[in-house]
Amino acid sequence: MNDKLNTELKFLKGVGPKKAELLASELGLFTYADLIRYYPYKYIDKSKFYKINEISQNLAYIQIRGKFTSLSETGTKFKKRLSANFTDETGTIELVWFKGVKWIKDSIKPDIEYIIFGKPTIFNNKFNIVHPEIEELSKYDNKINSALEPAYHTSEKMKNMFLTSKAILKIQQTLMQQVYSSIWETLPAYITDKYKLLPLKDALKNIHFPSDLETLKMAEYRLKFEELFYIQLKLLRLKKVRIEKSHGYQFSVVGDFFNKFYKNNLPFELTNAQKRVIKEIRIDFGSGKQMNRLLQGDVGSGKTLVALMTALIAIDNNYQTAIMAPTEILAIQHFESIKELLIGLGLNISLLTGSTKAKERRILHKQLEEGEINILIGTHALIEDKVKFNNLGYVVIDEQHRFGVAQRAKMWKKNIKPPHILVMTATPIPRTLAMTLYGDLDVSIIDELPPGRKEIKTVHRFDSQRLRVFKFIKDELDKGRQVYIVYPLIQESEKMDFKDLEDGLESITRAFPQEKYGISVVHGKMKPAEKEKAMNFFVKGITKIMVATTVIEVGVNVPNASVMIIESAERFGLSQLHQLRGRVGRGAEQSYCILMTGNKLTNDGKKRIETMVRSSDGFEISEVDLKLRGPGSIDGTQQSGMPIELNIANLAKDGQILEFVRQIAIKILDKDPNLDESYNQILKKNLTNNEKQHFKWESIS
Repeated sequence: MNDKLNTELKFLKGVGPKKAELLASELGLFTYADLIRYYPYKYIDKSKFYKINEISQNLAYIQIRGKFTSLSETGTKFKKRLSANFTDETGTIELVWFKGVKWIKDSIKPDIEYIIFGKPTIFNNKFNIVHPEIEELSKYDNKINSALEPAYHTSEKMKNMFLTSKAILKIQQTLMQQVYSSIWETLPAYITDKYKLLPLKDALKNIHFPSDLETLKMAEYRLKFEELFYIQLKLLRLKKVRIEKSHGYQFSVVGDFFNKFYKNNLPFELTNAQKRVIKEIRIDFGSGKQMNRLLQGDVGSGKTLVALMTALIAIDNNYQTAIMAPTEILAIQHFESIKELLIGLGLNISLLTGSTKAKERRILHKQLEEGEINILIGTHALIEDKVKFNNLGYVVIDEQHRFGVAQRAKMWKKNIKPPHILVMTATPIPRTLAMTLYGDLDVSIIDELPPGRKEIKTVHRFDSQRLRVFKFIKDELDKGRQVYIVYPLIQESEKMDFKDLEDGLESITRAFPQEKYGISVVHGKMKPAEKEKAMNFFVKGITKIMVATTVIEVGVNVPNASVMIIESAERFGLSQLHQLRGRVGRGAEQSYCILMTGNKLTNDGKKRIETMVRSSDGFEISEVDLKLRGPGSIDGTQQSGMPIELNIANLAKDGQILEFVRQIAIKILDKDPNLDESYNQILKKNLTNNEKQHFKWESIS
């Protein structure tokens, strides 16, 4: 697009400085280019004109041509009502206004043809339309007309300043008439011709003013194609540049530590998936390039063991490893389990969290700088400037979605050369999201559980079946098992009529006396030390029931816990439900997940519960979750880590387009990695423009 489109919106007729300020603060629109890329969210079909004698009850909205034949005003000053008879060659219909009576009465002219649009209703056995839209036929004929009228999102502030959806449409018309001939193509001809894409100027015109449904679909496809194509081209190019330029540490030795662990300490036979991932990481380690790898795997699939065994390769090559976890509980859990797994190998494993005392920190910092610590496990405390490594070669980040981009980047700067990076997540990421979130990373997947793991039986129970559920809990407790009971809220909410933790605790303590069973209570409002104590009681088996909010979603490993009760399960997202379910099923015994709900469920609520009962496949669940929830907020500096805000594409619905354009981008870069060929100059130019203007291209690496 050219310089004309970089003009500030305040210079556009019908906008001015005040409205421009509002468009900037409410919608983030600053220039002509921003506004023209502000797309409608739906369309009202105005393709058909009805005759008055064709009106029936089952018509949602109608559009009629005709003339006003009479006007009558009734009521007092503050309760005025304007009635009008509107006539065409087949009959007459009454139109009614309760607001803006004077303005409408003054604006209607006799003997002029009008178009009216509105919803017909029946009053006194006759059709009428309340508050219809009215427009002179001559003005309608002179506009950029569209059979499908676009609707734009607005805010209350905007509506108060008369910036309604209709007002935005009017501004878009003015803009389109001014800039249509100035819109330059953003894709090379070899792409638009081969894939039969609309020219950009026609796509933009038809997204705002579609001539018909077919053309609208073509416009949408062209704009989605372009948006997703440039994301993939950018990410894949970043990846190529990183691989070429990032000279990482070469771990050429697989030595004593790895081999002794494999021979003497390995707790169980590795799954084929774990072996495959270790091999992928070993290849990266030996390449001389910096590794940037995402490791996905369900709860309990053995990601930590993979991270530990690959850390031993780093140690075999005289490098240190850092393992970063999002919570103190998870960091401590990693520290204790890794220490236990490495017994007899003579390695120094240390823990650094917010709770580490000053004296211990000083010793730890000194040991770390002198290279005496082999593996440092910790929380955000690891990224503090004071934490300096002697020779950091490998960084593992667990549950990486809980760290922001800036936090992750700090770990990379601990060395002259960037360390190898493994980011792990137990939240399975749908393929389309992974290709966009982590398009510049290599992805490894552990898609099988260790041997001996039994599938968790998941059932749905209504509140009315609570006594049966309590009986089942008692039977499990009597077998020596432990039970989680999870609530979505801490205190009662007036707006939400579902069980909260405090209420639930009363009925639980009545059914399961504290002195006999022991109950730990854990929620987000507790002090860390209290939380730690309550969790430790449960981990050690002192208490048999853990009543909690979702603070236990990450970071509790109790193999003896065999039952997960999720109260008001309809209020949780699918990925949360799946994470919670993964807290049980860690021992040899059969485990259960019971989803408790009220009797009234929304369609989405039903779908979530049905999916959980039917499937234990985290990747399938994540796909359903994406479709129900949508991709959410997408920004590189937020927790989600997404590289850009999407204007028109939807990752939940446009997966096929995304996969298609990714393949096109791969072929282009394979042939012309730096986009130096003359036919690719348009791509190079637009990538640069995107960096400067619309998109925030921060990436995970």
